[in-house]
Amino acid sequence: MAKGHRSQIKRERNENQRETRPHAKLSYARVSVQKACFVLDAIRGKDVKTALGILAYNPRYASTLIEKLLKSAIANAENNNGMDPENLYVAACYANKGPTMKRIRPRAQGRAYRIEKRMSHITIVLDER
Repeated sequence: MAKGHRSQIKRERNENQRETRPHAKLSYARVSVQKACFVLDAIRGKDVKTALGILAYNPRYASTLIEKLLKSAIANAENNNGMDPENLYVAACYANKGPTMKRIRPRAQGRAYRIEKRMSHITIVLDER
């Protein structure tokens, strides 16, 4: 049996499993997971300079959000982990489903259709080559 309080045991276990690579997360982004993944698939595995170039000229709305998030992850790597931005690449990037806002759209003959405004949680993980 492990010694210590349950919260202390959990804290020690979580310290061992903590992500050491620099990352940034955007929660409750007002873009659907499917639309965000189109942009994320384009930058996955690329080096940071190339990924920023792709995002700068991508016409999709999600690319502006992801560009800002990537710059934040680069700053985290530089300031918190002391990494060189020249050697960084996008190790992992994914979008998870967030809550959905439900709205009503009036239709013919008194009917109402539902509009679902989807949100996502976008995460970018960087690593050094």
